[in-house]
Amino acid sequence: MRKIKPICNREMNEIQFLHKNIKKWEAFEALLDKKDHADPDVVSDLYINLTDDLAYSRTYFPDTKATQYLNQLTQKAHRIIYQNQPINKNRIKNFWVTEFPLLIYGSRKEILVSFGLLIISVLIGILSNKYDSGFSRIILGDSYVNMTLSNIHKGDPLAVYKGMNQVDMFLGITLNNIKVSFFAFAMGIFSPIGTGFIMMKNGVMLGTFHSFLAQQGYLLDSIGTIWVHGTYEIFAITVAGGAGIVIGNSIIFPGTFSRTESFRRGAVRGSKMVVGLIPVFVVAGFLEGFVTRYTGAPYIVRFGIIFFSLLSIVFYFYLYPIYLLKKSKL
Repeated sequence: MRKIKPICNREMNEIQFLHKNIKKWEAFEALLDKKDHADPDVVSDLYINLTDDLAYSRTYFPDTKATQYLNQLTQKAHRIIYQNQPINKNRIKNFWVTEFPLLIYGSRKEILVSFGLLIISVLIGILSNKYDSGFSRIILGDSYVNMTLSNIHKGDPLAVYKGMNQVDMFLGITLNNIKVSFFAFAMGIFSPIGTGFIMMKNGVMLGTFHSFLAQQGYLLDSIGTIWVHGTYEIFAITVAGGAGIVIGNSIIFPGTFSRTESFRRGAVRGSKMVVGLIPVFVVAGFLEGFVTRYTGAPYIVRFGIIFFSLLSIVFYFYLYPIYLLKKSKL
């Protein structure tokens, strides 16, 4: 008798996933075909549910026909809802409440690669500055190093954050960070190597800066000051790097799609990731312009802000998406 191969857990889970949702997807597809008679709010709510299923399928069943089908159905729904239907008043709310956190969670592999590049380059900056006394001047510039040394002699090593008007500093830094994030994303068009270069450049600067101040005896001060705003800022730049890797991978690894279609999908996905980061950069810019300047604040206050920033990032971009995915399967 022929031996029957047992179905593995992943296959069984995929079968259960399909059996549980296929009727819902078919009903939604039928509703889209009657779009002129469908309530836009109902269609939009179903679309949010569909993107939840797509995020779940991408996470647990990538490279399967189920994920391809959901990709196609989501694309069809997107065209109908956002091009042919009146603007849904809940569209912005739905983006922040559901789509954006799931999008970031679904792109966590690319973001982890971006983070890994950042960490490696930070270590390069630290070690290079340790063994080459002139390295900090090459990376940070003579004027910045001289200014910081002068501030150290005055007893306020991070006085640079007090030198500008608060509003001007907030606006200038926010716009600059947004520009850097879009540049890191756009460099992905030249393959992930382009984005990797931007991440390495920023990481080396960060590592060199902390190493330089550590040599002057101000490591704890530098961490307690920079990361008040840097927690959100560096996280957002890392995600933007992940978005660049997304678009780069879409060109190099088109999978079952044509290279043009894969690039289009990667560009849409990556651009949403970067646009969604704008509020994060605004918060980071506000902290840098209005809070970081208080370099003499107690450590418990400064590190309390850093801890809260980390907690909010972990909750919104990791724990909350897991909750949404589990909720959608109940």
